[in-house]
Amino acid sequence: MSRYSVFSLFRHALSHHENWQKVWRNPTPKDVYDVVIVGGGGHGLATAYYLAKEHGITNVAVVEKGYLGGGNTARNTTILRSNYLWDEAAHLFEHSMKLWEGLSQDLNYNVMYSPRGVLNLGHNLQDMRDIERRVNANRLNGIDGEVLNAKQVQEICPLLDCSERARYPVLGASWQARGGVARHDAVAWGFARAADSLGVDLLQQTEVVGIRRHEGAVCGVETNRGFIAAKKVACVTAGSSSLLAKMVGMELPIESHPLQACVSEPIKPILDTVVMSNAVHGYMSQSDKGDLVIGAGIDSYTGYGQRGSFPVIEHTLAAICEMFPDVRRVRMNRAWGGIVDTTPDASPIISKTHIPGLYFNCGWGTGGFKATPGSGNVFAHTVAKDEPHPLAKPFSIDRFHSGHLIDEHGAAGVAH
Repeated sequence: MSRYSVFSLFRHALSHHENWQKVWRNPTPKDVYDVVIVGGGGHGLATAYYLAKEHGITNVAVVEKGYLGGGNTARNTTILRSNYLWDEAAHLFEHSMKLWEGLSQDLNYNVMYSPRGVLNLGHNLQDMRDIERRVNANRLNGIDGEVLNAKQVQEICPLLDCSERARYPVLGASWQARGGVARHDAVAWGFARAADSLGVDLLQQTEVVGIRRHEGAVCGVETNRGFIAAKKVACVTAGSSSLLAKMVGMELPIESHPLQACVSEPIKPILDTVVMSNAVHGYMSQSDKGDLVIGAGIDSYTGYGQRGSFPVIEHTLAAICEMFPDVRRVRMNRAWGGIVDTTPDASPIISKTHIPGLYFNCGWGTGGFKATPGSGNVFAHTVAKDEPHPLAKPFSIDRFHSGHLIDEHGAAGVAH
């Protein structure tokens, strides 16, 4: 596959940009693969890329029932950060953050990574105690972070109401300058293009309807396009993970919930950072084309519908209007929901299972996008070596039996 560069741009300009190579192939499924990855979102595509790039396993198929990147990857609010509390989570997300910083160069595709900084607001004394604890823990782990007072927050984000009359008073915030956003579609496309160039088959419109086993071990997947044999099957399907687990008689400790977000009409630049508030369940950033990207908390009910309830989005928009009074009259363009998979300790599952050849990467809850490259990197190692990557080892499914939980409810919160 040809590399993108200023020279290729100039060369194709001579032919009116009519002869660009397809970004990836649309192959016919082979009968047998070394690895089948179920789920063509960011995490699945990243896993395929790192399997091929770092482990030399190129006889890989990514099986996606819809189109690549059409699930939660296309439905999140694109926020990146690594300021988690516990060592295990902090190291994993920081690994991902370091990969984000060089990802466009690595993939030869602009993922539009923008380190514009992330503010996590504190509205009461307990919020500020939690912020100080988390920032101190981050700095002990070599992760950048600062505790800001209200004046410093106002200087970084003049749009935010930090006055004494505010309904949700701002006492301070944590600040991670390396945090920011990336373009979700570009991330999926970049990983897809790079994986395809290494020989990975990307099979769209291919739904897995069963997982076949032989003498206890996985031997392939049944799809709407026929049986595909494989030595290993890696499931990366977010909110649908529990459905795949049931195909082999497993029960995962996850619940699936709708998570809502919305975007406004495009307006001129007014917000050059990411502002998050766990206390009022709302967060906002501004996209490159001017939309205000607003996120909410999960709906309390479980379900697989890519939509949400009106009360949650209404509560979030009310809180956003209180914190940012100047945007009260901005109109919303659209709202949507994704299906998030939440675990009891708000930390992911990156693990091989008791069934030989079967692996699961799930339970990312509301924070999966920020972990995309790191998740794919450590999961690829786990699948290739049949043993956990050191950063993934604490996130084994066995922790729910041993009791070694990684409770990230505080740092994960609701705002991502």
